[in-house]
Amino acid sequence: MIRPGKMLKEVLETIFKKPATVNYPHDKSGMPDHFRGAIKFIPQNCIGCKLCVKDCPANAITINKVGDKQFECIIDMGKCIYCGQCVDSCMKKALEITKEFELAQLDREKLKVTFHAVPAPATPPKDDLKPKA
Repeated sequence: MIRPGKMLKEVLETIFKKPATVNYPHDKSGMPDHFRGAIKFIPQNCIGCKLCVKDCPANAITINKVGDKQFECIIDMGKCIYCGQCVDSCMKKALEITKEFELAQLDREKLKVTFHAVPAPATPPKDDLKPKA
């Protein structure tokens, strides 16, 4: 037998409760402190040891030498499993974990992120170093 009074009580209770879900695209909530999102490369810190490449279980990282003590990093976010092993193994803190998680793409090539090396600072010509009389 159906009890309409019990059902009405349940309906009235849920009308005044706060929703359990978040209106996601419009109301973005913060991520937890230890959330592991996209990996970021800091080229100034990289010494080219490639420990991150060796320790990556998904083979998602490639380090290329582009100049004297200058390296670029290619991270394939489609392969990355966001374990953070590369960040833990980098002694020079050239990799860090961000809280970015909106990474969906229709084209796989857009998931390959290239972090270019920072150009070396320009050195002034030797003539400029002489004291002017």
